[in-house]
Amino acid sequence: MLAPGPGFRSGFVVPAGELLERFSRSSGPGGQGVNTTDSRVELRWQVVGSPALGRLPQAQRMRVESTLADRLVSGELVIFASEHRSQRQNRVAARNRLAGALRQALLPPSPPRRATRPTRGSQRRRLEAKKQRGSTKSGRGQVRDHDA
Repeated sequence: MLAPGPGFRSGFVVPAGELLERFSRSSGPGGQGVNTTDSRVELRWQVVGSPALGRLPQAQRMRVESTLADRLVSGELVIFASEHRSQRQNRVAARNRLAGALRQALLPPSPPRRATRPTRGSQRRRLEAKKQRGSTKSGRGQVRDHDA
């Protein structure tokens, strides 16, 4: 399902037997066929305890489960697709969303930020800009009559 990429050199495949698809009627506009075709797709994958994840290293498995934790319902990842009028296109869209979620979850964590100090030039430019802004604003004081 996922081509080799960062974080998983050999690729990753979720067997079709682990995926459960349910179909229902889509809501919204759709013409005459809106109430007769079951084009909405609900794709479910049991993430916790999945044999496909069992083939991954422990660190990646934990990263996938923790990254997807807020999207899991009883250990299952549920994805809906109903933007297309055909069931086949919605099935493809749901599987693409699953692949995207897995790709994001399998990415290695970004390195921590290293704190740096502002350069002397950037500090000087910041202070000069503040002085310029202050002089602009100081010229906006009350208008005084010079004749008095």
